[in-house]
Amino acid sequence: MNSNALASREGNRRIPASAMRRFVGQHLTEVVSALVAVALAIFFAIQSPNFLTSDNALVLSQFIAPFAIFALAEVPILILGEIDLSVGQMYIAAPFFVTYWHHAGIPVLPSVVLALLVCCGLGFINGLISISLRVPSFIATLGIAFALRGIILIYSNGAPTNPIGSHMLVNILGGWPWSEAIWAVGIAVLLHLMLRGTTFGLHIVAVGGNSESARESGIRVERIKIWCFVLCALLGGLIGILDGYHLGSLDPATDGLTFMFYGVTSAVIGGTALTGGRGTMVGACIGACVLGMIKNGFLILGTSSFALDLVTGMTILLAMILNVQIEQATSMRGPRGSFGRAVNLVFSIVTQRGKGKVRS
Repeated sequence: MNSNALASREGNRRIPASAMRRFVGQHLTEVVSALVAVALAIFFAIQSPNFLTSDNALVLSQFIAPFAIFALAEVPILILGEIDLSVGQMYIAAPFFVTYWHHAGIPVLPSVVLALLVCCGLGFINGLISISLRVPSFIATLGIAFALRGIILIYSNGAPTNPIGSHMLVNILGGWPWSEAIWAVGIAVLLHLMLRGTTFGLHIVAVGGNSESARESGIRVERIKIWCFVLCALLGGLIGILDGYHLGSLDPATDGLTFMFYGVTSAVIGGTALTGGRGTMVGACIGACVLGMIKNGFLILGTSSFALDLVTGMTILLAMILNVQIEQATSMRGPRGSFGRAVNLVFSIVTQRGKGKVRS
């Protein structure tokens, strides 16, 4: 066999090996999160025969879908190095906005649209305060969250609101058991395509990576950030309407910050960096699956709510530790500590396997 043929065969081997190393380097956190999700599924299936049943699949989807949509809403904000604490309160407020507009004589579907537009307006205010007035997003969105909570409690007098609308509309907007899961999948696909295949999405990643370089290259950094706050508020309002129709009512005294932190936790478990510059919609969904399985699985096992909070808290801590160590192992900074060196060793072995295939 001549040298050209040998070179061609070696090149054909090198391309997939190089692609594998690149994929592992870019998506190691998501791969680890997916393996954790599989391990949890196996664990709960062994511990309880009720876990892998069609009935529990429905219940599990109703745990995962809200977590996923909250996580998807937060990912663009987190990539930018910001955070939106008010998205959970958008979730609480949106059904009350629908009720308000309907009582004002507007049909149900236009009331839903108007409610979402109000949420977008509040997101725009979040962006203006955070970006134009240079108030840290943590403080700005926390202030909006408390203000919105007070407005809703005053309007409702603390009384829950009930969904309104025809049977078909109710089913589409969350009344059918699988509605939220379908909405979550659709939103995940759209946002993944947006983040990876549109100019707006690429600008989000560029600004999150280095805002000054992005600004020098002609990207309107402030506009990108404001629109991400608008998108986050829109999705928070949407999941509030979906959950309102699914549950049959929504209590204005519900703590929206808890739902927001579930979303941020799911995003972080899935590989989104709290410091900005890194995050994927696929990873956010995987993180939501992990968190949903923890909640659902331990409830099936009869774990008390107090112990469930403990397990959830420990999961968040472990996910953050693993997230930071993987980021250091795959960067120029290098790992710190014995655990970090162990993560770096695993990463090196995985990447070296691709090189070994080329040599063989």
